[in-house]
Amino acid sequence: MRSKITVVGAGFVGSTLVQRLAERDYADVVMFDIVPNMPQGKALDMLEAGPVLGFDSQVTGTNSYEDTVGSDIVVITSGFPRKPGMSRDDLVKKNQEIVSQVTEQVVTYSPDSIIIVVTNPLDAMAQLAHKVSGFPRERVIGMAGVLDTARFRTFIAQEVGASVKDVQAYVLGGHGDTMVPLSRLCTVAGIPIAQLISAERIEQIVQRTRDGGAEIVKLLGTGSAYFAPSASVLQMIDSIILDKKMIMPCAAYLQGEYGIEGLYVGVPVKLGAKGIEEVVEIELTPKEKELLQKSADAVKELVAVMGI
Repeated sequence: MRSKITVVGAGFVGSTLVQRLAERDYADVVMFDIVPNMPQGKALDMLEAGPVLGFDSQVTGTNSYEDTVGSDIVVITSGFPRKPGMSRDDLVKKNQEIVSQVTEQVVTYSPDSIIIVVTNPLDAMAQLAHKVSGFPRERVIGMAGVLDTARFRTFIAQEVGASVKDVQAYVLGGHGDTMVPLSRLCTVAGIPIAQLISAERIEQIVQRTRDGGAEIVKLLGTGSAYFAPSASVLQMIDSIILDKKMIMPCAAYLQGEYGIEGLYVGVPVKLGAKGIEEVVEIELTPKEKELLQKSADAVKELVAVMGI
């Protein structure tokens, strides 16, 4: 029997993710949106690509949460997008109500599901979904570090002229201006980047990574990134559905790890069939610890704004 995955929000991130999932051919996919007929139209269009691309996944568009019943994974992408000049912090109140309502429906129709939160501000919305759902921390995960790390790896690969496959890196912390790219641990084919790139240039790449989302928002003029974010969610779902136990940075609810208690922050986790199977603790330098705590404090401020 196929797995069932629901994607809430049929905008650019959501619909692109649904297409990627359908092409994986390991699950049936439900795409929910409140806009009448829109998810149905997109789903039918994707379904008709099946004979060409060779997938048998069923893709269903709906305006009813009843069609999402019994989902194994629910991805929350719905919410207001970030506009030019708007920080992720500005989004918090706007998206709090939406994510709360969606999470309540997830609990009603898919009480055993794993929730992946994509809506920004990411870490705060994951914290909200965790509280509203009452699910254990293993089953509420935020997509953040996978995307931030992908950007970091992209820029490094371009800098040294190497394949992105040879670049290994981690970006920790909140999904925003205070994220912590661990350049010290970044390697290209096992070679530390400090041996390949000047310290000044590394710092420039780190800053570009922090500004990665804003750079795309500025270029687009309207809207925000969706190709890389949807690919990042897909990698997380691959690891869960196929029980790959990949280790990747995600927003996870920390219970003392990294000296942080009761807060969603981006850290390396092992993802398997049960969701988060382990929080992986990396030994950080005093400076890295300081930056991670600063990032956690920024998330804490957003959580306080929501009053949860």
